[in-house]
Amino acid sequence: MERIELADGRTVEYLVEGPPGGLPLVVHHGTPSGAVPFPPLVDAAVKHGMRVILHSRPGYGGSTPHPGRRVADVAADVNAILDEEGAAHFVTLGWSGGGPHALACAALLPARCLGVASVAGVAPFDAAGLDWMAGMDSDNVSEFGAAAQGVTELDKVLTAVAGDLAHVQPGHIVEAYGSLLSGVDVKVLTGGFADWLAASSRYSVSAGVAGWREDDLAFVADWGFALGTIRVPVAVWQGDQDRMVPFEHGRWLAAHVAGAEAHLLPGEGHLSLMSDPGAILDRLVAHAV
Repeated sequence: MERIELADGRTVEYLVEGPPGGLPLVVHHGTPSGAVPFPPLVDAAVKHGMRVILHSRPGYGGSTPHPGRRVADVAADVNAILDEEGAAHFVTLGWSGGGPHALACAALLPARCLGVASVAGVAPFDAAGLDWMAGMDSDNVSEFGAAAQGVTELDKVLTAVAGDLAHVQPGHIVEAYGSLLSGVDVKVLTGGFADWLAASSRYSVSAGVAGWREDDLAFVADWGFALGTIRVPVAVWQGDQDRMVPFEHGRWLAAHVAGAEAHLLPGEGHLSLMSDPGAILDRLVAHAV
């Protein structure tokens, strides 16, 4: 694990895997999660000669909390990491709660960012014409409803489940996520995928719920940048069996990010989209050449 101290005194932790001279693939993890590498993604990236950079957002793992952060604030953190790694350009992938953060990099680091994949990423909370919670599982509706009410209510919801996540094991991961998982997601959640999700879940609350809280509050607030300013190539990936981030979020993003390449896939869920990420990286590489 690498660590960098930022100009404001915060520390951000990150992992680097892959060839030193490879084009960096900056990965924005889901919510909640942290710098826990996802082997299928790392393997696919290395096959493309890419160098994976995965950082824990503030409040997760060893990254200092940043109360009041907006989605846009991730761009400065990524910029500092790229400087530290001596990388001029990069492509980026955001999965789930990482989706908005990848889009922030597209909007705010256009001179460095060559391409973006938003995979099952949420749309802005105030998105015009989108019923933001329609189609979400009741657990997520409760969580984001609490986030809209503020810190006190959100903390009640998050602390109620954090204890179970802190100790979850692969054999109980399907039970832990319950109705958040569609049938297709349950099917892929075996073997190494189950191992990774359990490890990621445990790590997400290893330092408490600060990172999770900050993510949720950032999602339901102004993101700090306008999607309409994005000129970097963006691919939006979304499945219609997703119970965590509904299909309409992907449809809305594809319609509101200029020139977005839409991959709105029937039969795919929240996890299944990433069970074989080769196709997603193929499109990123195509943008980077």
